[in-house]
Amino acid sequence: MTGILWNFASFIVALGILVAVHEFGHFWVARRCGVKVETFSIGFGKSIWSRVGKDGTEYNISIIPLGGYVKMLDGRVDDVPADQQAFAFDKKPLWKRASIVAAGPAFNFAFAVFAYWLVFLIGVPAVKPVVGEVTPHSIAAEAGLQPGMELIEVSGVKTRDWESVNMGLIAHIGDGSMTLTVTSPEQVGANQVKTLDLSTWEFNPEKESALTSLGFRPYSPEIQPILTSVSEDGAAAKAGLRVGDEIVAVDTIENPTWEQVVLAIQASANTPIDLSVIREGQHASYTLVPDAREGRDGSQVGFAGIVPKVSEWPESYRFDLQYGVFDSIGKAFEKTGQVINLTVTMLKKLIVGDVGLNNLSGPISIAQGAGATADYGLVYFLGFLALISVNLGIINLVPLPMLDGGHLMFFAVEAVTRRPVPEKIQEMGYRIGGMIIFALMAVAIFNDFARL
Repeated sequence: MTGILWNFASFIVALGILVAVHEFGHFWVARRCGVKVETFSIGFGKSIWSRVGKDGTEYNISIIPLGGYVKMLDGRVDDVPADQQAFAFDKKPLWKRASIVAAGPAFNFAFAVFAYWLVFLIGVPAVKPVVGEVTPHSIAAEAGLQPGMELIEVSGVKTRDWESVNMGLIAHIGDGSMTLTVTSPEQVGANQVKTLDLSTWEFNPEKESALTSLGFRPYSPEIQPILTSVSEDGAAAKAGLRVGDEIVAVDTIENPTWEQVVLAIQASANTPIDLSVIREGQHASYTLVPDAREGRDGSQVGFAGIVPKVSEWPESYRFDLQYGVFDSIGKAFEKTGQVINLTVTMLKKLIVGDVGLNNLSGPISIAQGAGATADYGLVYFLGFLALISVNLGIINLVPLPMLDGGHLMFFAVEAVTRRPVPEKIQEMGYRIGGMIIFALMAVAIFNDFARL
């Protein structure tokens, strides 16, 4: 319950910030273009806080925190007195109206740059994208990828950390091939370019990562089956296991890896398994009955309440992704550009069918992401805000009526024909656009519940 409340609170904070940024863009440019702003609201519905500023604008915080709006003086909506006509939105030149509408998404992109600037200025711990394991006969193996290689570029885009690698891989969903620029396993000699044939690539983001679906995993320090923590009330403690025990056999498996230990426990919910351990140089045998927990697919998964010993990361693999005040500006623009490119690419592939509708995420997934990143710390939450801000900006530029992009589409037609699009056609467009948007929202919310 606490986790749900934390996710919800983080979601409200994130949405409030991003909506405020978006609507402030419309508000700020409207004021600069001489348009009277009657209401600036964060949220919809009944107002829970309101005040009228010296500029005559009513500022509201409303009870439903799922958006916001800026209400401008507009002769198409209300009767505008003759002495106020000069301040009405519909009386302004086309370029001013277009600027006001485009300002919302533009401010979302500007906020993303600012957020990433703070991320790079504060710094975030990162590890080099070094390949750990390669699955035999996989796409990665067929391309010649080997353990120890460091990924330098994905199709020409530099990748300093695993986040950049993931973004690069996901951008190639539906493509026939991609290239990876890598170092040699010994970190000597010229870089190599590996071409991956993606014609047989089957990627389900709900079940696995892009890396594992291609057949390779990141390098990680060795995990030894030596217990460094045993939960007091867990199944392992009840079986008699202690901190310092080294597991040397699980049922019939001798000298198991930690992964084999985990798999054996997960597959034995409420079912006894035999463990052999070395404790203080002496062999001992125990019977463990793992507790049962519900897995993501609804099945019962075994859980013992133990933590293994993890070796230290090599110092050469670790670094802080941090830059100075001015260098961070360039990196922030670069990162924002990469996220914009990825989002636009995925949107195109969604439209043509290369990416399924089951990949759409709604408010529940966003809330979970907000809660998880806020839990990790400020710098991760800022990165999350930047990502969602870019997505919000791009979605609003989609040429569907009801969105900013729909208004800009009508303005483009007006620029060509030299007269506004008839109101009846606009109204019909708003209805069709509204149905499409609400249908996509319904699919996204359904996907959210399906992932729970």
